[in-house]
Amino acid sequence: MPSVRTTPAPLPWYREVSREKWKSFFAAWIGYLLDGFDFVLITLVLTEIADDFGLSTVESASLVSGAFITRWLGGAVLGALGDRFGRKSAMVASILLYSIGTFACGFAWDYTSLFTARLLIGMGMAGEYSASATYVLESWPVRLRNRASGFLISGFSLGGVLAAEVYEHVVPGHGWRWLFYIGLLPVVVALWVRRALPEADDWEARVGGAGERPNPFGPLFAGRRRAVANTVLTVVATASLFAVFTPFGTGAVPVLSVVAAACLVAFAVQLGGRRRWLLFVALCVTVFCAFLYSWPVQALLPTYLKTELGFTPEHVSDALYYAGFGTMAGCVVTGFLGDRFGTRRAYACTLLVGIAFVFPVFAIRDSRVGLGVLLFLMLACMQGISGLLPKFIAGHFPTGTRAASLGFTYNVGALGGAVAPVLGARLASAMSLGQSLAVLTFSLTLVVILLIGFDVPSRLNRLVDPEAVPDYLAAEAVTDGPRSHTVGDVRRSEAM
Repeated sequence: MPSVRTTPAPLPWYREVSREKWKSFFAAWIGYLLDGFDFVLITLVLTEIADDFGLSTVESASLVSGAFITRWLGGAVLGALGDRFGRKSAMVASILLYSIGTFACGFAWDYTSLFTARLLIGMGMAGEYSASATYVLESWPVRLRNRASGFLISGFSLGGVLAAEVYEHVVPGHGWRWLFYIGLLPVVVALWVRRALPEADDWEARVGGAGERPNPFGPLFAGRRRAVANTVLTVVATASLFAVFTPFGTGAVPVLSVVAAACLVAFAVQLGGRRRWLLFVALCVTVFCAFLYSWPVQALLPTYLKTELGFTPEHVSDALYYAGFGTMAGCVVTGFLGDRFGTRRAYACTLLVGIAFVFPVFAIRDSRVGLGVLLFLMLACMQGISGLLPKFIAGHFPTGTRAASLGFTYNVGALGGAVAPVLGARLASAMSLGQSLAVLTFSLTLVVILLIGFDVPSRLNRLVDPEAVPDYLAAEAVTDGPRSHTVGDVRRSEAM
Protein backbone atom coordinates (compact mmCIF):
# COMPACT_ATOMS: atom_id res chain seq x y z
CA MET A 1 0.00 0.00 0.00
CA PRO A 2 1.58 3.31 -1.06
CA SER A 3 2.46 5.71 1.70
CA VAL A 4 0.39 8.86 1.96
CA ARG A 5 2.23 12.11 2.46
CA THR A 6 0.56 14.57 4.74
CA THR A 7 1.26 18.28 4.71
CA PRO A 8 1.96 19.59 8.20
CA ALA A 9 -0.70 21.96 9.48
CA PRO A 10 0.36 25.61 9.34
CA LEU A 11 1.44 27.05 12.63
CA PRO A 12 -0.77 29.62 14.36
CA TRP A 13 0.53 33.11 13.69
CA TYR A 14 1.71 33.62 17.26
CA ARG A 15 3.92 30.52 17.00
CA GLU A 16 5.75 32.10 14.06
CA VAL A 17 7.22 34.57 16.57
CA SER A 18 9.80 32.82 18.72
CA ARG A 19 9.77 33.02 22.50
CA GLU A 20 12.87 35.21 22.41
CA LYS A 21 11.15 37.64 20.03
CA TRP A 22 8.07 37.78 22.28
CA LYS A 23 10.33 38.73 25.19
CA SER A 24 11.96 41.41 23.07
CA PHE A 25 8.55 42.69 22.04
CA PHE A 26 7.51 42.94 25.69
CA ALA A 27 10.62 44.97 26.46
CA ALA A 28 9.68 47.46 23.74
CA TRP A 29 5.98 47.39 24.67
CA ILE A 30 6.66 48.19 28.33
CA GLY A 31 8.61 51.22 27.15
CA TYR A 32 5.58 52.42 25.21
CA LEU A 33 3.36 51.79 28.23
CA LEU A 34 5.60 53.91 30.44
CA ASP A 35 5.87 56.49 27.65
CA GLY A 36 2.07 56.78 27.58
CA PHE A 37 1.94 56.91 31.37
CA ASP A 38 4.46 59.74 31.59
CA PHE A 39 3.04 61.76 28.74
CA VAL A 40 -0.64 61.58 29.71
CA LEU A 41 0.04 62.80 33.25
CA ILE A 42 0.13 66.46 32.19
CA THR A 43 -3.30 66.29 30.51
CA LEU A 44 -4.87 65.04 33.74
CA VAL A 45 -3.73 67.93 35.91
CA LEU A 46 -3.92 70.93 33.56
CA THR A 47 -6.72 72.48 35.61
CA GLU A 48 -4.84 71.99 38.91
CA ILE A 49 -1.62 73.45 37.46
CA ALA A 50 -3.53 76.37 35.95
CA ASP A 51 -5.01 77.17 39.37
CA ASP A 52 -1.60 76.98 41.10
CA PHE A 53 0.30 79.07 38.56
CA GLY A 54 -2.56 81.36 37.46
CA LEU A 55 -2.53 80.22 33.83
CA SER A 56 -5.08 80.81 31.10
CA THR A 57 -6.60 77.90 29.14
CA VAL A 58 -4.27 78.57 26.21
CA GLU A 59 -1.18 78.76 28.46
CA SER A 60 -2.02 75.53 30.24
CA ALA A 61 -2.74 73.82 26.89
CA SER A 62 0.71 74.92 25.69
CA LEU A 63 2.26 72.76 28.42
CA VAL A 64 1.06 69.77 26.42
CA SER A 65 2.63 71.36 23.35
CA GLY A 66 5.99 71.72 25.10
CA ALA A 67 6.82 68.03 24.77
CA PHE A 68 6.33 68.23 21.01
CA ILE A 69 8.71 71.12 20.38
CA THR A 70 11.89 69.08 20.88
CA ARG A 71 10.53 65.83 19.48
CA TRP A 72 11.90 66.48 16.01
CA LEU A 73 15.41 66.85 17.44
CA GLY A 74 15.16 63.93 19.85
CA GLY A 75 13.70 61.64 17.19
CA ALA A 76 16.44 62.47 14.72
CA VAL A 77 19.37 62.28 17.18
CA LEU A 78 18.27 59.14 19.03
CA GLY A 79 17.15 57.60 15.75
CA ALA A 80 20.62 58.17 14.30
CA LEU A 81 22.07 56.59 17.45
CA GLY A 82 19.90 53.54 16.80
CA ASP A 83 20.95 53.34 13.14
CA ARG A 84 24.64 53.55 13.99
CA PHE A 85 24.97 51.59 17.24
CA GLY A 86 21.85 49.45 17.33
CA ARG A 87 18.22 49.82 18.35
CA LYS A 88 18.85 48.67 21.95
CA SER A 89 21.06 51.57 23.00
CA ALA A 90 18.60 54.14 21.66
CA MET A 91 15.71 52.42 23.47
CA VAL A 92 17.42 52.67 26.85
CA ALA A 93 18.61 56.26 26.32
CA SER A 94 15.16 57.44 25.34
CA ILE A 95 13.32 55.94 28.30
CA LEU A 96 15.85 57.45 30.69
CA LEU A 97 15.35 60.90 29.15
CA TYR A 98 11.59 61.07 29.45
CA SER A 99 11.54 59.51 32.92
CA ILE A 100 13.97 62.12 34.27
CA GLY A 101 11.97 64.87 32.55
CA THR A 102 8.74 63.69 34.17
CA PHE A 103 10.37 63.56 37.61
CA ALA A 104 11.63 67.12 37.10
CA CYS A 105 8.07 68.34 36.40
CA GLY A 106 7.23 67.68 40.04
CA PHE A 107 9.77 70.31 41.13
CA ALA A 108 8.59 73.06 38.76
CA TRP A 109 8.09 76.43 40.48
CA ASP A 110 6.40 78.31 37.61
CA TYR A 111 5.19 78.02 34.03
CA THR A 112 8.64 78.38 32.42
CA SER A 113 10.35 75.73 34.54
CA LEU A 114 7.54 73.25 33.93
CA PHE A 115 7.59 73.97 30.21
CA THR A 116 11.36 73.37 30.12
CA ALA A 117 10.98 69.96 31.80
CA ARG A 118 8.38 69.09 29.18
CA LEU A 119 11.01 69.72 26.49
CA LEU A 120 13.15 66.90 27.93
CA ILE A 121 10.16 64.57 27.97
CA GLY A 122 9.59 65.31 24.29
CA MET A 123 13.11 64.32 23.30
CA GLY A 124 12.84 61.03 25.15
CA MET A 125 9.41 60.24 23.74
CA ALA A 126 10.62 60.81 20.21
CA GLY A 127 13.56 58.47 20.65
CA GLU A 128 11.34 55.83 22.20
CA TYR A 129 9.02 55.90 19.20
CA SER A 130 11.70 55.57 16.53
CA ALA A 131 13.93 53.08 18.38
CA SER A 132 11.25 50.73 19.71
CA ALA A 133 9.15 50.79 16.55
CA THR A 134 12.07 49.92 14.29
CA TYR A 135 13.30 47.32 16.80
CA VAL A 136 10.00 45.41 16.81
CA LEU A 137 9.23 45.82 13.11
CA GLU A 138 12.67 44.51 12.16
CA SER A 139 12.41 41.53 14.51
CA TRP A 140 9.03 40.10 13.51
CA PRO A 141 8.18 38.04 10.38
CA VAL A 142 7.31 40.18 7.38
CA ARG A 143 3.69 39.12 7.07
CA LEU A 144 3.01 39.99 10.72
CA ARG A 145 4.52 43.45 10.81
CA ASN A 146 1.23 45.35 10.88
CA ARG A 147 0.34 43.27 13.92
CA ALA A 148 3.70 44.07 15.46
CA SER A 149 3.09 47.78 14.88
CA GLY A 150 -0.45 47.79 16.27
CA PHE A 151 0.36 45.63 19.30
CA LEU A 152 3.32 47.86 20.17
CA ILE A 153 1.38 51.13 20.09
CA SER A 154 -1.34 49.61 22.29
CA GLY A 155 1.10 49.96 25.20
CA PHE A 156 0.86 53.75 25.02
CA SER A 157 -2.91 53.53 25.50
CA LEU A 158 -2.66 51.27 28.52
CA GLY A 159 -0.14 53.70 29.98
CA GLY A 160 -2.78 56.41 29.73
CA VAL A 161 -5.29 54.21 31.55
CA LEU A 162 -2.79 53.56 34.35
CA ALA A 163 -2.09 57.29 34.58
CA ALA A 164 -5.81 57.94 35.05
CA GLU A 165 -5.93 55.35 37.83
CA VAL A 166 -2.96 56.91 39.62
CA TYR A 167 -4.48 60.38 39.18
CA GLU A 168 -7.70 59.30 40.88
CA HIS A 169 -5.88 57.94 43.94
CA VAL A 170 -3.00 60.41 44.25
CA VAL A 171 -3.99 63.93 43.20
CA PRO A 172 -7.09 64.55 45.37
CA GLY A 173 -5.17 63.71 48.54
CA HIS A 174 -1.57 64.64 47.76
CA GLY A 175 -1.62 67.21 44.95
CA TRP A 176 -0.53 67.18 41.34
CA ARG A 177 3.26 67.15 42.01
CA TRP A 178 3.22 63.62 43.38
CA LEU A 179 1.84 62.41 40.08
CA PHE A 180 5.14 63.41 38.46
CA TYR A 181 7.41 62.08 41.18
CA ILE A 182 6.13 58.63 40.31
CA GLY A 183 7.60 59.21 36.85
CA LEU A 184 10.99 58.11 38.17
CA LEU A 185 9.79 54.51 38.30
CA PRO A 186 10.26 53.90 34.55
CA VAL A 187 14.03 54.34 34.99
CA VAL A 188 14.22 51.21 37.13
CA VAL A 189 11.86 49.31 34.86
CA ALA A 190 13.81 50.30 31.74
CA LEU A 191 17.15 49.15 33.11
CA TRP A 192 15.72 45.83 34.27
CA VAL A 193 13.58 44.90 31.25
CA ARG A 194 16.07 45.99 28.59
CA ARG A 195 19.27 44.82 30.22
CA ALA A 196 19.81 41.77 27.96
CA LEU A 197 17.90 42.40 24.74
CA PRO A 198 19.07 40.77 21.50
CA GLU A 199 19.54 43.16 18.60
CA ALA A 200 16.86 43.54 15.88
CA ASP A 201 17.27 40.95 13.12
CA ASP A 202 17.23 43.30 10.14
CA TRP A 203 19.71 45.74 11.71
CA GLU A 204 22.03 42.95 12.85
CA ALA A 205 22.01 41.29 9.43
CA ARG A 206 22.47 44.43 7.34
CA VAL A 207 24.33 46.83 9.61
CA GLY A 208 25.67 45.17 12.74
CA GLY A 209 28.11 42.92 10.91
CA ALA A 210 29.22 45.53 8.39
CA GLY A 211 32.62 47.10 8.67
CA GLU A 212 31.30 50.64 8.25
CA ARG A 213 28.37 51.87 10.31
CA PRO A 214 25.78 54.20 8.71
CA ASN A 215 25.81 57.92 9.41
CA PRO A 216 22.27 59.19 8.66
CA PHE A 217 23.30 62.78 9.32
CA GLY A 218 26.25 62.62 6.95
CA PRO A 219 24.52 64.84 4.35
CA LEU A 220 23.98 67.53 6.99
CA PHE A 221 27.66 67.82 7.93
CA ALA A 222 29.43 67.16 4.64
CA GLY A 223 31.84 70.08 4.72
CA ARG A 224 32.51 72.85 7.20
CA ARG A 225 30.12 75.39 5.69
CA ARG A 226 27.20 73.00 5.61
CA ALA A 227 27.92 71.85 9.17
CA VAL A 228 27.91 75.43 10.44
CA ALA A 229 24.79 76.30 8.46
CA ASN A 230 22.86 73.29 9.79
CA THR A 231 23.95 73.95 13.35
CA VAL A 232 22.54 77.45 13.01
CA LEU A 233 19.34 76.03 11.51
CA THR A 234 18.98 73.69 14.50
CA VAL A 235 19.29 76.57 16.99
CA VAL A 236 16.94 78.81 15.01
CA ALA A 237 14.28 76.08 14.61
CA THR A 238 14.33 75.16 18.31
CA ALA A 239 14.29 78.78 19.50
CA SER A 240 11.48 79.67 17.10
CA LEU A 241 9.33 76.74 18.21
CA PHE A 242 9.96 77.57 21.86
CA ALA A 243 8.87 81.16 21.29
CA VAL A 244 5.78 80.13 19.31
CA PHE A 245 4.38 78.08 22.18
CA THR A 246 5.35 80.38 25.05
CA PRO A 247 4.66 84.03 25.88
CA PHE A 248 8.13 84.92 24.50
CA GLY A 249 6.72 84.88 20.98
CA THR A 250 3.69 87.06 21.65
CA GLY A 251 2.92 89.17 18.60
CA ALA A 252 5.31 87.31 16.30
CA VAL A 253 3.79 83.83 16.16
CA PRO A 254 3.04 83.82 12.39
CA VAL A 255 6.58 84.90 11.48
CA LEU A 256 8.21 82.51 13.94
CA SER A 257 6.08 79.63 12.67
CA VAL A 258 7.19 80.27 9.10
CA VAL A 259 10.84 80.45 10.19
CA ALA A 260 10.61 77.15 12.08
CA ALA A 261 8.82 75.45 9.20
CA ALA A 262 11.44 76.69 6.71
CA CYS A 263 14.27 75.29 8.87
CA LEU A 264 12.60 71.89 9.18
CA VAL A 265 11.85 71.72 5.45
CA ALA A 266 15.51 72.52 4.78
CA PHE A 267 16.52 69.53 6.90
CA ALA A 268 13.99 67.29 5.14
CA VAL A 269 15.29 68.30 1.71
CA GLN A 270 18.89 67.56 2.70
CA LEU A 271 18.10 64.23 4.36
CA GLY A 272 15.92 63.07 1.47
CA GLY A 273 18.36 64.10 -1.24
CA ARG A 274 17.39 64.72 -4.86
CA ARG A 275 15.31 61.54 -5.16
CA ARG A 276 13.43 61.50 -1.86
CA TRP A 277 13.20 65.08 -0.54
CA LEU A 278 9.53 65.44 -1.52
CA LEU A 279 8.74 62.11 0.16
CA PHE A 280 10.27 63.35 3.42
CA VAL A 281 8.26 66.59 3.30
CA ALA A 282 5.00 64.83 2.38
CA LEU A 283 5.37 62.27 5.19
CA CYS A 284 5.95 65.09 7.69
CA VAL A 285 2.75 66.81 6.48
CA THR A 286 0.79 63.54 6.70
CA VAL A 287 1.83 62.94 10.30
CA PHE A 288 1.19 66.60 11.12
CA CYS A 289 -2.43 66.24 9.99
CA ALA A 290 -2.77 62.94 11.87
CA PHE A 291 -1.75 64.68 15.09
CA LEU A 292 -4.04 67.62 14.39
CA TYR A 293 -7.08 65.35 14.27
CA SER A 294 -6.12 63.12 17.21
CA TRP A 295 -4.42 65.33 19.79
CA PRO A 296 -7.16 67.88 20.51
CA VAL A 297 -9.10 65.00 22.09
CA GLN A 298 -6.00 63.37 23.60
CA ALA A 299 -4.89 66.57 25.29
CA LEU A 300 -8.12 68.35 26.20
CA LEU A 301 -10.62 65.56 26.89
CA PRO A 302 -10.03 65.69 30.69
CA THR A 303 -10.40 69.48 30.63
CA TYR A 304 -13.64 69.18 28.63
CA LEU A 305 -15.04 66.59 31.04
CA LYS A 306 -14.24 68.68 34.11
CA THR A 307 -15.18 72.14 32.85
CA GLU A 308 -18.17 71.54 30.56
CA LEU A 309 -19.67 68.35 31.95
CA GLY A 310 -18.72 68.93 35.60
CA PHE A 311 -17.08 65.52 36.04
CA THR A 312 -15.34 64.71 39.32
CA PRO A 313 -11.82 63.17 39.26
CA GLU A 314 -13.43 59.73 39.68
CA HIS A 315 -15.77 60.31 36.74
CA VAL A 316 -12.90 61.62 34.59
CA SER A 317 -10.93 58.46 35.33
CA ASP A 318 -13.91 56.31 34.37
CA ALA A 319 -14.26 58.09 31.02
CA LEU A 320 -10.54 57.76 30.35
CA TYR A 321 -10.76 54.02 31.01
CA TYR A 322 -13.27 53.72 28.18
CA ALA A 323 -11.09 55.91 25.94
CA GLY A 324 -7.83 54.15 26.80
CA PHE A 325 -9.14 50.62 26.44
CA GLY A 326 -10.90 51.62 23.22
CA THR A 327 -7.63 52.85 21.75
CA MET A 328 -5.82 49.76 22.98
CA ALA A 329 -8.41 47.41 21.49
CA GLY A 330 -8.31 49.38 18.25
CA CYS A 331 -4.51 49.05 17.99
CA VAL A 332 -4.75 45.28 18.34
CA VAL A 333 -7.65 44.81 15.92
CA THR A 334 -6.24 47.12 13.25
CA GLY A 335 -2.97 45.19 13.39
CA PHE A 336 -4.87 42.15 12.12
CA LEU A 337 -6.77 44.27 9.60
CA GLY A 338 -3.54 45.76 8.26
CA ASP A 339 -1.99 42.32 7.69
CA ARG A 340 -5.19 41.08 6.06
CA PHE A 341 -6.14 44.00 3.81
CA GLY A 342 -2.97 46.09 3.56
CA THR A 343 -1.80 49.02 5.66
CA ARG A 344 -3.28 51.89 3.68
CA ARG A 345 -6.65 50.29 3.00
CA ALA A 346 -7.12 49.34 6.65
CA TYR A 347 -6.11 52.85 7.73
CA ALA A 348 -8.52 54.73 5.49
CA CYS A 349 -11.52 52.45 6.00
CA THR A 350 -11.18 52.38 9.78
CA LEU A 351 -11.02 56.18 9.94
CA LEU A 352 -14.15 56.40 7.79
CA VAL A 353 -16.01 54.32 10.36
CA GLY A 354 -14.58 56.35 13.24
CA ILE A 355 -15.75 59.78 12.08
CA ALA A 356 -19.36 58.64 12.48
CA PHE A 357 -18.88 58.77 16.27
CA VAL A 358 -17.24 62.22 16.55
CA PHE A 359 -20.23 64.54 16.88
CA PRO A 360 -22.31 62.10 19.00
CA VAL A 361 -19.44 61.93 21.54
CA PHE A 362 -19.55 65.67 22.14
CA ALA A 363 -23.35 65.86 21.99
CA ILE A 364 -24.11 63.40 24.79
CA ARG A 365 -24.27 64.95 28.27
CA ASP A 366 -26.72 63.04 30.44
CA SER A 367 -25.30 59.51 30.38
CA ARG A 368 -21.79 58.72 31.58
CA VAL A 369 -22.13 55.12 30.38
CA GLY A 370 -23.36 56.23 26.96
CA LEU A 371 -20.48 58.68 26.69
CA GLY A 372 -18.04 55.96 27.70
CA VAL A 373 -19.31 53.56 25.05
CA LEU A 374 -19.13 56.21 22.33
CA LEU A 375 -15.61 57.19 23.43
CA PHE A 376 -14.57 53.54 23.29
CA LEU A 377 -15.90 53.14 19.73
CA MET A 378 -14.55 56.46 18.43
CA LEU A 379 -11.07 56.00 19.83
CA ALA A 380 -10.92 52.32 18.86
CA CYS A 381 -11.30 53.43 15.25
CA MET A 382 -9.59 56.82 15.16
CA GLN A 383 -6.79 56.48 17.70
CA GLY A 384 -6.42 52.72 17.44
CA ILE A 385 -5.59 52.94 13.76
CA SER A 386 -2.53 55.03 14.68
CA GLY A 387 -0.99 51.71 15.66
CA LEU A 388 -0.29 51.20 11.96
CA LEU A 389 1.45 54.56 11.54
CA PRO A 390 4.96 53.23 12.40
CA LYS A 391 4.55 50.48 9.80
CA PHE A 392 3.28 52.92 7.17
CA ILE A 393 6.11 55.43 7.65
CA ALA A 394 9.02 53.06 8.37
CA GLY A 395 8.30 51.05 5.23
CA HIS A 396 9.45 54.00 3.13
CA PHE A 397 13.04 53.76 4.43
CA PRO A 398 15.84 51.14 4.18
CA THR A 399 17.36 49.55 7.29
CA GLY A 400 20.52 51.65 7.44
CA THR A 401 18.68 54.96 7.85
CA ARG A 402 15.26 53.77 9.03
CA ALA A 403 15.33 54.84 12.69
CA ALA A 404 16.67 58.33 11.97
CA SER A 405 14.32 58.85 9.01
CA LEU A 406 11.30 57.57 10.95
CA GLY A 407 12.35 59.61 13.98
CA PHE A 408 12.68 62.80 11.93
CA THR A 409 9.58 62.57 9.72
CA TYR A 410 7.28 61.31 12.46
CA ASN A 411 8.42 63.78 15.09
CA VAL A 412 8.48 66.80 12.80
CA GLY A 413 4.92 65.85 11.91
CA ALA A 414 4.20 65.40 15.61
CA LEU A 415 4.37 69.20 15.92
CA GLY A 416 0.73 68.89 14.93
CA GLY A 417 0.28 67.63 18.48
CA ALA A 418 1.78 70.88 19.74
CA VAL A 419 -0.56 72.95 17.62
CA ALA A 420 -3.66 70.84 18.29
CA PRO A 421 -4.40 71.63 21.98
CA VAL A 422 -3.62 75.33 21.53
CA LEU A 423 -5.78 75.46 18.40
CA GLY A 424 -8.58 73.65 20.21
CA ALA A 425 -8.37 76.05 23.13
CA ARG A 426 -8.40 79.10 20.83
CA LEU A 427 -11.41 77.81 18.88
CA ALA A 428 -13.16 77.35 22.22
CA SER A 429 -13.17 81.15 22.60
CA ALA A 430 -15.67 81.32 19.72
CA MET A 431 -17.61 78.14 20.53
CA SER A 432 -17.79 75.57 23.29
CA LEU A 433 -14.72 73.42 23.90
CA GLY A 434 -16.69 70.31 22.94
CA GLN A 435 -17.75 71.84 19.63
CA SER A 436 -14.20 72.93 18.80
CA LEU A 437 -12.84 69.45 19.52
CA ALA A 438 -15.51 67.87 17.32
CA VAL A 439 -14.91 70.24 14.39
CA LEU A 440 -11.12 69.81 14.46
CA THR A 441 -11.29 66.03 14.80
CA PHE A 442 -13.85 65.52 12.04
CA SER A 443 -12.32 67.84 9.43
CA LEU A 444 -8.69 66.79 9.87
CA THR A 445 -9.62 63.10 9.85
CA LEU A 446 -11.02 63.52 6.34
CA VAL A 447 -7.68 65.02 5.24
CA VAL A 448 -5.72 62.07 6.68
CA ILE A 449 -8.04 59.57 4.96
CA LEU A 450 -7.13 61.16 1.62
CA LEU A 451 -3.39 61.43 2.35
CA ILE A 452 -2.91 57.83 3.48
CA GLY A 453 -5.70 56.12 1.55
CA PHE A 454 -4.40 57.42 -1.77
CA ASP A 455 -0.72 57.16 -0.76
CA VAL A 456 -0.19 60.84 -1.50
CA PRO A 457 3.45 60.97 -0.19
CA SER A 458 4.66 58.32 -2.64
CA ARG A 459 2.59 59.74 -5.50
CA LEU A 460 3.99 63.21 -4.91
CA ASN A 461 7.53 61.89 -4.87
CA ARG A 462 7.09 60.68 -8.45
CA LEU A 463 7.16 64.34 -9.47
CA VAL A 464 10.91 64.35 -8.69
CA ASP A 465 11.68 60.64 -9.15
CA PRO A 466 9.56 58.48 -11.50
CA GLU A 467 10.76 55.31 -9.74
CA ALA A 468 8.18 54.07 -7.23
CA VAL A 469 9.13 54.07 -3.54
CA PRO A 470 9.17 50.43 -2.39
CA ASP A 471 7.85 49.15 0.92
CA TYR A 472 11.21 48.23 2.41
CA LEU A 473 9.67 46.46 5.39
CA ALA A 474 7.74 44.19 3.04
CA ALA A 475 10.67 43.61 0.68
CA GLU A 476 13.19 42.56 3.34
CA ALA A 477 13.12 38.88 4.30
CA VAL A 478 13.43 37.93 7.95
CA THR A 479 14.36 34.44 9.08
CA ASP A 480 12.76 33.71 12.40
CA GLY A 481 11.88 30.38 13.97
CA PRO A 482 10.17 27.79 11.82
CA ARG A 483 9.71 29.81 8.67
CA SER A 484 11.69 32.15 6.41
CA HIS A 485 9.61 34.84 4.73
CA THR A 486 10.76 35.74 1.26
CA VAL A 487 9.91 38.57 -1.09
CA GLY A 488 7.43 36.27 -2.82
CA ASP A 489 5.61 35.62 0.46
CA VAL A 490 5.41 39.33 1.05
CA ARG A 491 3.98 40.22 -2.34
CA ARG A 492 1.18 37.73 -1.78
CA SER A 493 0.37 38.90 1.73
CA GLU A 494 0.96 42.66 1.90
CA ALA A 495 -0.49 45.37 -0.29
CA MET A 496 1.59 48.47 0.11
